[in-house]
Amino acid sequence: MLKDSHKAVAALIETFDDDDLFTKKQLPWTGGSTLGSYGVSVTSGHYDWAMKKIKAQIKALRESFEI
Repeated sequence: MLKDSHKAVAALIETFDDDDLFTKKQLPWTGGSTLGSYGVSVTSGHYDWAMKKIKAQIKALRESFEI
């Protein structure tokens, strides 16, 4: 499911040109941000956040089972 959702988001991002992606206030619903920053947030930024959470949980579990 992760691969499929990533492919779908990447395909959607590719439909926008550089002006849409990197010009602030280009699209009204992004507020003062850029669409590109949203793309980072829902792809690599989110993956990085999730990996940190997973690693912290693994560490906590390992520490709780140490004798």
